[in-house]
Amino acid sequence: MTELSALFHGFSVILTPMNMLLMLVGITLGVLIGVLPGLGGANGVAILLPLTFTMSPTSAIIMLSCIYWGALFGGAITSVLFNIPGEPWSVATTFDGYPMAQKGQAGQALTAAFTSSFVGAFVAVLMITFLAPLVAKFALEFGPPEFFAVYLLTFCSFVGMGKGSPFKILGSMAIGFALAAVGMDTVTGQLRLTFGFEELMRGFDFLIAVIGLFGIGEILLSMEEGLAFSGKSAKINPKVVLETWKQLPKYWATSLRSSVVGMWMGITPGGATPASFMSYGLAKKMSKDGAKFGTGQLEGVVAPETAAHAAGTSALLPMLALGIPGSPTAAVLLGGLLIWGLQPGPLLFVEQKDFVWGLIASMYLGNLAGLIVVLTTVPLFASILRIPFSIIAPVIVVICAIGAFTVHNAMMDVWLMLVFGAIGYVFKKLDYPLAPLVLALVLGDKAEDSFRQAMLVSQGDLSIMVSNPLVGTITGLALLLLVWPIISKIVHKLRPPKGSDFAAEQPVD
Repeated sequence: MTELSALFHGFSVILTPMNMLLMLVGITLGVLIGVLPGLGGANGVAILLPLTFTMSPTSAIIMLSCIYWGALFGGAITSVLFNIPGEPWSVATTFDGYPMAQKGQAGQALTAAFTSSFVGAFVAVLMITFLAPLVAKFALEFGPPEFFAVYLLTFCSFVGMGKGSPFKILGSMAIGFALAAVGMDTVTGQLRLTFGFEELMRGFDFLIAVIGLFGIGEILLSMEEGLAFSGKSAKINPKVVLETWKQLPKYWATSLRSSVVGMWMGITPGGATPASFMSYGLAKKMSKDGAKFGTGQLEGVVAPETAAHAAGTSALLPMLALGIPGSPTAAVLLGGLLIWGLQPGPLLFVEQKDFVWGLIASMYLGNLAGLIVVLTTVPLFASILRIPFSIIAPVIVVICAIGAFTVHNAMMDVWLMLVFGAIGYVFKKLDYPLAPLVLALVLGDKAEDSFRQAMLVSQGDLSIMVSNPLVGTITGLALLLLVWPIISKIVHKLRPPKGSDFAAEQPVD
């Protein structure tokens, strides 16, 4: 009942004309960002974050989170109509969504995608509503050793559960730590790694780095690929929507399973992309029509979209309750909170109730608004892809430059943005993940401060990291995740290959 009364208070906070307008603007911008390949939730939020500096934190987070929801919805449009994933997590949607569009069932595919996205997000928001305060209350028991252990767990879980080479993840994270160390030491006040440049005294602003890494980096990659847009037209009318809604209850088990997978991958730093693939694979394996997946099955659209939205939404739970982002977009939002003078973590629920519960309430209304917007404006957003990419790309670059310049009103930041854009492009070409770099850049100095405070308390004794059951458990789990790729490789090598059992090797008389 406490959570429900706080949630109703959150609705009273956001139900103002200005906040409702910002919600619709955010959803519309988000869908546009999701439709345009080369952008995405993290990119869009990073580029538009400077626009919110003059707003109140509550209004700003409502708009930015609605951009996020809109981007989650928008990725499905290009996947179904053009076979171009607007977002990485929309790749699995193309497997059955585009074949449905080729059969003339684009309306059904899009309705199923949007509705499933809404369901996945709604289940995740329910979880956040009731779990976030409990997690925050538990985290109030934390001191410097516990906080460092949680940060260590976050970094190690990217290594242990991340997709791709753990060495590349570690390399990306190491660069993020190095960038986070530039500037003034918060403990001693000494300058570090500035090399005599006064501009580096304040360090590398996280926002400049994110705009460059995501926005400029993706645009450079898209320009190299020479994207050309062409695809199917779509029109969703009430009859198609109602007919599709009548079919969707048949897949309740798929929706529930995909929501659980998505929430798990969102809370841990797995992310929406592996959640969508995992849910698609499970649906294909457990469905009676699994053999037909890839030919235009409605269930093949429901599974990845439900999981992607559940993962994208639930990634905000550890950010709000512990100050630890579960996705690149959550990391960008975390940086926004710090810029607005808010400290993410358990105290946020005590000191900024209006902000926290206003954000959670906006998740309910934002997803509902997003569903209505995308169901009514699909032809409009699909027509945007008829514009040549040679026109869209410069517009996005200019928006990025304006966003970077407004952070400190300094031209130096625009040049730094371009440098980070080149780094992002190189990372993409070499298949190095950007999320660990962003995470280390945002949390690196905080993890360092917690570690040094713990060392000051213990007079340099590392045993403080296992000094009580709570910190010992978190540290042990973090170290386990760090070496998990090695353990799994050893287990895989020791496991006998299929068909090599003793009976199969006996000679036949």
